[in-house]
Amino acid sequence: MERTMIAELSQCIDQTVKISGWLQVLRDQKSMQFLILRDRTGLVQVAHWKKGNPELAELISTLGTESALTVTGKVVENPSVKLGGLEIQLETLAVENAAEAPLPFELTGDVLPNVDFRMDWRYLDLRRPEPLLVFKVQTTLEKAAREFWLQNGFMEIHSPKIMGTPSESGAELFELKYFDGKAYLAQSPQFYKQMGMAAGFDRVFEIGPVFRADPSFTSRHMTEFTGLDFEMAWINDHHDVMDMIERWLQYIYQAVKDEHGEAIKELLGVDLVVPSLPFPRIPMLEAIQIVKEMGYDLPEGKTKDLDPGGERTIAQHVKEKFNHDFVFVTDWPITARPFYHMRKPEDPSLTRSFDLLANGLEICTGAQREHRRAMLERQALEMGLTTEPIAYYLDFFRYGCPPHGGMGMGLSRLLMVLLGLPNIREAVYLFRGPNRLNP
Repeated sequence: MERTMIAELSQCIDQTVKISGWLQVLRDQKSMQFLILRDRTGLVQVAHWKKGNPELAELISTLGTESALTVTGKVVENPSVKLGGLEIQLETLAVENAAEAPLPFELTGDVLPNVDFRMDWRYLDLRRPEPLLVFKVQTTLEKAAREFWLQNGFMEIHSPKIMGTPSESGAELFELKYFDGKAYLAQSPQFYKQMGMAAGFDRVFEIGPVFRADPSFTSRHMTEFTGLDFEMAWINDHHDVMDMIERWLQYIYQAVKDEHGEAIKELLGVDLVVPSLPFPRIPMLEAIQIVKEMGYDLPEGKTKDLDPGGERTIAQHVKEKFNHDFVFVTDWPITARPFYHMRKPEDPSLTRSFDLLANGLEICTGAQREHRRAMLERQALEMGLTTEPIAYYLDFFRYGCPPHGGMGMGLSRLLMVLLGLPNIREAVYLFRGPNRLNP
C-alpha cells in the first residue's frame, strides 16, 4: 500500500490508508487511545479501542512524542474531531523509530528556548510548522526568482567558489591551503558574473553559496549564506539595474503571496504586501541629511554612510512619506564602494551604485560596473590596490566589454524581511557564524 499524505485524507473517506509521520500527542484513556500524527502536510487523529488489540494498546502506551510511526486504518468522518472532521480507525501500527524521553525541548510548547539552543537541535526545531513554512516559502521564492530571470532573457551560471585572488576588497576572507599554494573561498561571484558580460551572455544570474569571514554576532550576519546575484549588459546606468530589481521583487512577492499568503498570516502573523512600483530612490548624501533632520545622530565618522540605526530612520521617513517598505539609497561616495563601481561623470566623488533597504534592513547592493580597462586600473591604484593579483580580472575588459551592472542579495535576508523573522538564524536551514560549525 502506498503512503497517503495527511492533507489528502479528505479524498479517502471509507478507505483504508497508510500514513507515516510523527506522534505529536498521545491521549491514553481508559478504553480508548488517540494519537495525533503529523506529517509535513498536516495533522490527523488516529483512534484505537484498547479491547480490540490489548498488545497493540500496550505498545502505544509506551510511545514518546515525536516517535516516527507508520499506521494503517480506515478513514471515517467524525464531525466532533477538530482536525478536518475525520479520523483514522487504527488497524496496524509500526514503530519506525521510537523517540527518547524527555525531548530537548517541547516543540508545541507555549514558550520556546532561545534560538541558539534550538540551533543545537535544529532538526527537531524544523519539525515545527513555522520553520516548515519558511522553507516552503523559500522554495517558492527561488522558483519565482528563476522564472522571472528566465522570462527576461537571463542565463544561469555556476561560478567557482575556490578562487586564487580575493573577489572583493580583500577583507573578510577565508583562506585555505590549495595544494602547494593558497586559495580563498569566494566572497561573491562578482568577477565571474562580469566575465559573462565580456563573453557576450548579456544577462546572467546565479543562486549559490557565499563566504564571508565576518566576526559579527548580530541577528543579520552569517559567515556562509546563499546569494542571489544577477548581471546585465548594455545598460544606460544603475537605474536600469534598479528597475529590474524592483520588477523581480514584485514578481517574487506576488508568487509567495499567491501560494502561501494565508499560511503566512496564520502562522507568522504577517499580512504580506506586494510592493508597488517604482520603489523610492534617495541619493546617499540626501539620505544623510534627512536622517539628521529627523533627529538621529550618526556615529562619529559616518559622514558619507548610514549605520543600521540610520537605515531604520530613513526607512521610517520613506514609510511616512511614500507608504513604502522599500527604498534604494543611491549614488554612494567612492570611499564606501569597491574600485570596480563606475563613478558618476558629473561628480567623480560619487558612484553609480545603490543599496536596497527593506523595512529598514539592507538586503541588496548593486551598481553599474566600470567596463573600461584603463579606468578600472586607475581606480584600483587610487584605492591602494596592486593590479598584479587582479590581472586576470582586468583582462576581461581588453577586447570589447559592454557597459553593464548588477546586484547581489542574500536569500536569507530577503526571507527574513519578507516573513518578518526576528533573526536570520530562523531563515536559514543551518546557520554558520563565528561560533557555530555544527550541526
